[in-house]
Amino acid sequence: MKILVVDDQELNRNLLRFMLEQEQHKVALAEDGEVALKVFEEFDPDLVLLDVVMPKMNGFEVAPLLKAKSAEVYLPIIFITALDDKSSLEKCLQVGGDDFLNKPFDKVILSAKIKAHARTRELSKKTYKQNRELAYYQLHTEREHELVEHIFDNALEKRFLLPELIEFNLSPASMFNGDLFLMAPSCTGGVYVLMGDFTGHGLAAAIGALPASKIFYSLTQKSLPVGDIAAELNNALYELLPGNMFCAATILELNSSGRSCSAWMGGLPDGFLLSSDGKIKQKLTSRHMALGILDEYEFERDSVYFETEFDDKIFLYTDGVIEAENSRGEFFGEERLLRKVSAPTFKELGSIVESVKRFTGKEDQQDDLSLALIKCKPSPITPNLSEEYMGTPLSVSMVLDADRLKNSDPVLDVVEMICAIKGCSDHRSNLFLLISETFNNALDHGLLGLESSLKDSDKGFCQYYELRAKRLAGLAKGEIRLELSYIPDEPKISFTITDSGSGFVMNNRGDNSLYHGRGLSLIKEIAESVNLNELGNEVTVTYSLIHS
Repeated sequence: MKILVVDDQELNRNLLRFMLEQEQHKVALAEDGEVALKVFEEFDPDLVLLDVVMPKMNGFEVAPLLKAKSAEVYLPIIFITALDDKSSLEKCLQVGGDDFLNKPFDKVILSAKIKAHARTRELSKKTYKQNRELAYYQLHTEREHELVEHIFDNALEKRFLLPELIEFNLSPASMFNGDLFLMAPSCTGGVYVLMGDFTGHGLAAAIGALPASKIFYSLTQKSLPVGDIAAELNNALYELLPGNMFCAATILELNSSGRSCSAWMGGLPDGFLLSSDGKIKQKLTSRHMALGILDEYEFERDSVYFETEFDDKIFLYTDGVIEAENSRGEFFGEERLLRKVSAPTFKELGSIVESVKRFTGKEDQQDDLSLALIKCKPSPITPNLSEEYMGTPLSVSMVLDADRLKNSDPVLDVVEMICAIKGCSDHRSNLFLLISETFNNALDHGLLGLESSLKDSDKGFCQYYELRAKRLAGLAKGEIRLELSYIPDEPKISFTITDSGSGFVMNNRGDNSLYHGRGLSLIKEIAESVNLNELGNEVTVTYSLIHS
């Protein structure tokens, strides 16, 4: 240990040096306060033994100056003095002294005091070092956060916003947000929406937002159906994220008239279709696993379609809202949330976030809180359709027998074939909806004899698809014929789907009661014309490529 001895008596200085060096300490000497300040700079002592009465600058004067030179780390100053009055000893402590030692010196007491203060000094040095390291880490982390925030801002600064149709509120629990809300225009004038919730919180959870955003914006420019967008996102996140991370998500496409919506829902809490006065019209329940869990072959891209009416609202939120917990262990819950959003006094989503915070009674959020309200009304987006179309007419006819129907799904192939025609790719999402709806009606109801009413409950929904898989596997006869025409003069796509079944009646009700219903009214909302034969086993759909 390095010890500075300050005493105007040479005998005292030498005696203390001898005693200290026997204890293996390094010793520096100074005869007064002025010299002590100079020696301190060169020697950098761990402890100071300081006399009180000295010429030029006494101990009371030099002690605070020595303390100031070691402000960050504890520097023990032990006054050595013959003074024994209380006022002098009190002043020793007031000016910065930590202890005192009476003359003549007692070697044992001196050694014990030095050891005690040495322990405190070492602890102070460790604390100082840790504080420096912590300060460096904090500065380094802040710089990294600034860099990441800059990247996030640049990546999302040009994101599409549509405040007249879509209100959203993202309230993160920390600087970075595991929740994601994106929107993009479709080529036909509609709008795509993605709400996602990555596992965890903070920067780790937010990392997935960058690739997810890039993929979403890229695929919406191609007018892909929501199920295909979900599949591509799932493949990317499955490869990118560790096994314990995934993204619960809902992806919607609202058409340009605001009258119909397609949705892929995987892992988020139930969404709701609300009437203009806030009443619940439909519950939008997730039917799929979250993104990033299943591999490409296990993933299900099936979407649901539902009709809406003018001024209906689609309400989405993440689980942080309903799982917010108060001091009594109660959750904010779905029922309380719906009361808030359905109240006549409800005006904006920010009021719900404030309600959640008041409910928990905690200043810091427990989780990210995200909510969105999508208004079902005509879109102000100008369609961005191709002005060039193939000039050659094209007709295709195909017959799918029982074996083909059991071992292939022709919908994607047919859509890809149509979209290869110049000018048709902008309509991919609408074409997929029309062909998949009509084809699945022909297969499920025409050949397999299934009833949509079975899907009225969650249990029935699962039973429906179990029964579908069983009947399809046992299908021994029957066929579906598809005749497709591209008419360049209009330009239009026309197709006819005919099944060999006994016929069925498509749901033509306009009451929106079954969002999974395969209704003619939904198809008519998108198509130019829809004609069903009397038997109910043949439907002809015409779709305009310039009046979508």
